[in-house]
Amino acid sequence: MSFYAKGFIDLTYQPSKTDLVALFRVEPAFGVEMDEACGAVAAESSVGTWTKVSTSTKKIMDKRARVFEINGKYCKIAYPSELFEGGNMPQILSSVAGNIFGMNVVENLRLEDIHFPPKLDKTFPGPKYGIPGIRKILKVKKRPLVGTIVKPKIGLDWKEHAKIAYEAWIGGCDIVKDDENLTSQVFNPFEKRVIETLRMRDKAEKETGEKKVYMPNISAETIEMLDRGEFVKDHGGRYIMVDIITCGWSGLQTVREANLGIIHAHRAMHAAITRNKTHGVSMLTVAKCARMVGVDQLHIGTAVGKMDGGVQEVEAIDREIELSFIREKGASHLLAEEWGKMKPVFAVASGGVHPGMIPKIMKIMGNDVIIQLGGGIHGHPKGTRAGAKAARAAVESTVARFPLDQVKVPELHEALEHWKV
Repeated sequence: MSFYAKGFIDLTYQPSKTDLVALFRVEPAFGVEMDEACGAVAAESSVGTWTKVSTSTKKIMDKRARVFEINGKYCKIAYPSELFEGGNMPQILSSVAGNIFGMNVVENLRLEDIHFPPKLDKTFPGPKYGIPGIRKILKVKKRPLVGTIVKPKIGLDWKEHAKIAYEAWIGGCDIVKDDENLTSQVFNPFEKRVIETLRMRDKAEKETGEKKVYMPNISAETIEMLDRGEFVKDHGGRYIMVDIITCGWSGLQTVREANLGIIHAHRAMHAAITRNKTHGVSMLTVAKCARMVGVDQLHIGTAVGKMDGGVQEVEAIDREIELSFIREKGASHLLAEEWGKMKPVFAVASGGVHPGMIPKIMKIMGNDVIIQLGGGIHGHPKGTRAGAKAARAAVESTVARFPLDQVKVPELHEALEHWKV
């Protein structure tokens, strides 16, 4: 084994409470041994390089990452927390999810999980509102929240958009949001859409006696995002939506620190790095980083809809089931439970969902979930308002443990028949 790799493997090492620990799935390149590949990952992501260098000293090597366990195709690496700048997610990910993916000693490499020590946890704000704050604002104590995405996702003008949002709220939705690729197009400029849709929100609140929220997509260049967020806040908006992968971790951190309202995190583009099960970064890792930075709710898939992501992955993100082997069984839920003083995050189930799927989603994810239906509401045979009524009835009936086919809500029966449940 090369010095390059050997100096970074210590199978007798016991991680410190201040270490960041990462779990990698490693497929060595042809002719490369597993321990050689793992050691190279630890070296490249900490204080090493491809050969001996005269500038390296024992003092520096004491700060090295250490491979302390190899188990089949997986290895665990411990990093001293002093290698990282507190409160700087771009720097942390540039280290543990950076150049290592392009090394020629690995055929495939995937960052499956990451454990942040309390020393680093404390340098990030976490969610400002989270589950308790959102429930308090909406005055919904226990049931899942019902949301929709205005469809078609792009093409409507601002008046049409606001009218559809109103129909959804009147029908029973708590939440209406923009789709990920709607920002400020010529036919639907951001400012006009926000003003008109919030006006329709206020009208729906008066007519239903319920709190309603609108999530405008502020995703853009960072300064523009801040301006849009301030615009929403100045016009009575409670929520903002950010495409966290395409906007980047630094942009997300800037938005969080500006305290512009509840942050809905959309994960558009995530599958470019998470979908390949042998290479890239897991959605579990993305979710942890997003919570640290401070989103209040996050898309995690549905396990039953149109998007990739099976039951095991979705459960792991929602409750940190043992997809990884970093934490012991019984570990606290990833999104739904607290990390010390860090508030819990609402999981958002969205993507190809219709009312008939709601019982299965709630069985997997419990009540602390936001169930978003786009086509599953607007595709109802009688339109958006009827689709919202069907979704709300499905949620309330499932909470009451009442079979959907026995619910006396015509709109729900029509939805079940339409989607052949």
